[in-house]
Amino acid sequence: MQRALGIVADDFTGALMVAGYLESAGIHCPVLFRPEAKIPPAAVVMAGTRTRTVPVAEALAELGRFTDAFLRAGCRRIAYKACATFDSTEDGNIGPAADYLADRAGMRPVLMSAGFPRFGTTVHQGYMFYRGRLVSESIKRFDPLTPMSDPDLVRFLGRQTPHRIALLNHATLRSGADAALAAIEAFADEGVGHVFLDTTDDGDVETAAEVAAAMNRVVVASDPLIIAYATRLGHAMQPDPVPSPQQVDGPTAVIAGSVGPVVLAQLAAFSANHPLLTLDLLDPAGEEGLVSAALDWASRRLGAAPLAISTATGPEGVAAVQAAFGRVEAARRAERILGAIARGLRDRGVRRFIVAGGETSGAVVDALGIAAVRALPEGPLGTGFCISCGPTPLSLYLKPGKLGADDILLSAVEAMNQWSGR
Repeated sequence: MQRALGIVADDFTGALMVAGYLESAGIHCPVLFRPEAKIPPAAVVMAGTRTRTVPVAEALAELGRFTDAFLRAGCRRIAYKACATFDSTEDGNIGPAADYLADRAGMRPVLMSAGFPRFGTTVHQGYMFYRGRLVSESIKRFDPLTPMSDPDLVRFLGRQTPHRIALLNHATLRSGADAALAAIEAFADEGVGHVFLDTTDDGDVETAAEVAAAMNRVVVASDPLIIAYATRLGHAMQPDPVPSPQQVDGPTAVIAGSVGPVVLAQLAAFSANHPLLTLDLLDPAGEEGLVSAALDWASRRLGAAPLAISTATGPEGVAAVQAAFGRVEAARRAERILGAIARGLRDRGVRRFIVAGGETSGAVVDALGIAAVRALPEGPLGTGFCISCGPTPLSLYLKPGKLGADDILLSAVEAMNQWSGR
């Protein structure tokens, strides 16, 4: 069948967020984690990848595999979804991904957009603000993998691509789609490779979506533009509605690998009611020893009540682990350990997983061998709930580490209980 759009997301939680919003809008959006997974009938298809922080060559190879799969499946357009804050480094993957898709499509300029006004991340005059502060002055500057030190995204992304980036600002977007289209055509005549659009408010997003749908251009953007763009395209080609699946019953485990004050507060609230095991990545027992000890601890506690296992720590703990293993290897070590623990918990009967952190979610899904999921529509906790496809389905809630109220882990457990009839 002909499909309107294939979207490749740079992490798993972002893929589920977009898919959940689309499902809420009545657009079925299956989420694939492996390019060989079977694609069911749908106007819009989503891929969740781990391309955000891997080396550029590895990221482009993964992007290429999903692009090939989507084109074979009949997708008319391909988009790349980054997170709201365009998490990256100067050597990062957003610019190369945009260049790759532009080369495959044979057209420039690429339309680029960051931010998510609904959650307090905006871009004005090309500068990113996170919860009212320049991103370089926010908690994002402490991100262990992608510290955001430059709020000027046009300048920052210019270090990732040899092509010129032009800014389409808020004033032009406020003037409407016709003015924005004329500006983009003028940039194209000047040989501009990428046009970066402001996201000062939701009005900017709607104008950008109208422009993107009207133009046959590659779109590389964060959640709100991807959602609005996919909604416009998807409604025109949506097949018959597909009923949402039911939550799976069974023991529940929380896996948390994200770092920072948000997830630490969430774990503190959870641990006031349920068991929590925090692993020390510097423990001399090593990876296998930590996994074995965690599974022994969990086996004695599995039952009707949930439990949590985490490697989360504060800035001092992060610094110590990075000093011992290096910035990237420290993160990968945590992911390997938590992925192995998740696999062991599944083998011991756990059927519901709540995972905090985008990279951790990727590690857990990979370890569990999940090829595709059905995202559930947006609910009181937002998006992120899904059911794995396959003979033994699992219920999952995959959440970004830096989002959510302090009680969100407890609320996720309760939501799963209600949906499964407990």
